[in-house]
Amino acid sequence: MPRTIEEPAPRRPAYFWWLLANALALCFAVVSWTVCLHVFGNPEVPRNYEILRKIGRLPEIERHTVLDVPNGNLLDPRGLYSRFFPLAGKPLERFNTRLLRNYLTNFEQPLALTYIKGDYQIERVRQLGPRDFITHGFVIRARAMVKPDDFTKAAPYPVVIDHVFPTMNSGAAGEFRPGDILGIEKSPNCAAILHIAHMESADGEPMLCLTVAPIAYGPYRVGDEARFEIEPPELVNPGAMFPMFEAAPKARNAR
Repeated sequence: MPRTIEEPAPRRPAYFWWLLANALALCFAVVSWTVCLHVFGNPEVPRNYEILRKIGRLPEIERHTVLDVPNGNLLDPRGLYSRFFPLAGKPLERFNTRLLRNYLTNFEQPLALTYIKGDYQIERVRQLGPRDFITHGFVIRARAMVKPDDFTKAAPYPVVIDHVFPTMNSGAAGEFRPGDILGIEKSPNCAAILHIAHMESADGEPMLCLTVAPIAYGPYRVGDEARFEIEPPELVNPGAMFPMFEAAPKARNAR
């Protein structure tokens, strides 16, 4: 009885495997470039920042002086409240992301750069630690003081700041005491906004809370004699929480 011989399945032509290999290589290249662009273009993301740290490609924060800081807006407490208090939800989240990215990339795109000015009454002072965005130095919580008119004493305004002082001189925090007035101007302070948040005062008043840090470095003078050095941070903690002080306890209603 004759045997039935099955014909072998047709082999794929050589160019099929060549096209498949090139398609896979193209996909890998596209994915690699996309990941690289995301990592290098968004250092404010904690995972990206850690990757850049491990491969030694972290952006170095430049040591600006008051003479070469990037140009930006300058707002007093009234201007700050009018400009930023309406921001909320997703637009505020996106804006805060841009603020941190600008700071870490030395304001390559300084469209959102805003400096603050005005008089702020100090409420609290504390040392910075590893869980803060900037880990060395101290931070001051202060409330804006604004004159309603030229003939009235300055009164508290619904704007508070967490002013970060990056320095290795931890004892400098003792030069700032609750009740003192912290006067801030564009020069020499160059205090730029890093984060915006909403909060409530102890009596339930809606307030604007701004985290700010100087981007001009060098000697900082307190009064006529005290002085300490402000230094650009070598590393930051982009996963830190803002604002930098816990909320004050709300006042109880009198009975």
